[in-house]
Amino acid sequence: MRSIRRLLLALGGLLAAWIGWGVYVSRTTERVPAETLERFDGVEIRRYPRSVLVETTAPDNRTAFRRLFRYISGANTQREDIAMTAPVTTQRESISMTAPVRTDTDDGDVTMAFYLPETYTPETAPIPTNSDVRLVVESERTVAVLRFSWYATAGRVDRQRKRLLDALSQRGAETRGRPELLQYNDPWTPPFMRTNEVAVRIEESGDWSRPD
Repeated sequence: MRSIRRLLLALGGLLAAWIGWGVYVSRTTERVPAETLERFDGVEIRRYPRSVLVETTAPDNRTAFRRLFRYISGANTQREDIAMTAPVTTQRESISMTAPVRTDTDDGDVTMAFYLPETYTPETAPIPTNSDVRLVVESERTVAVLRFSWYATAGRVDRQRKRLLDALSQRGAETRGRPELLQYNDPWTPPFMRTNEVAVRIEESGDWSRPD
């Protein structure tokens, strides 16, 4: 009985530490600022300011993440460590959509981007030393997002994308470009504490009133 109790206490301690880590990362990671314009049917309409991102296209998520992580860890012309922000954006080009893509890639490739902290501008952002990594500037934009939790598996992401596009279609909103996956947590955050979103740009003149 004592051995079982010790095991349960140890597991409870590990779980508490795991949850504590998730809380710490969530509270200390800088997020891209955005203004909420409206909410409906689980969808949130946001207005984002101009942002600077570092982006890469790779055969898989792991390769893309490593390239970008090396950049913020000093693989840049200024050898500067850069604070990681949330969310991380991902596009998987093999997903069938009718809208144009942001980056031209081969089928199956992944385009991933990290947002840089607000203190960086296109002029002050360190230049990547890896030619496969590039700086990108996004203009002010209106975005529709749908939030979900747990691990962002391909099937789960596809279902949420469909929900988002269906909800926007019912409101008569016009989308621009391919939906993206936004992830706000590091790989070690517990799945029940993870925050993910599917997001797509929408036309500025969209009418968000309920259909008759």
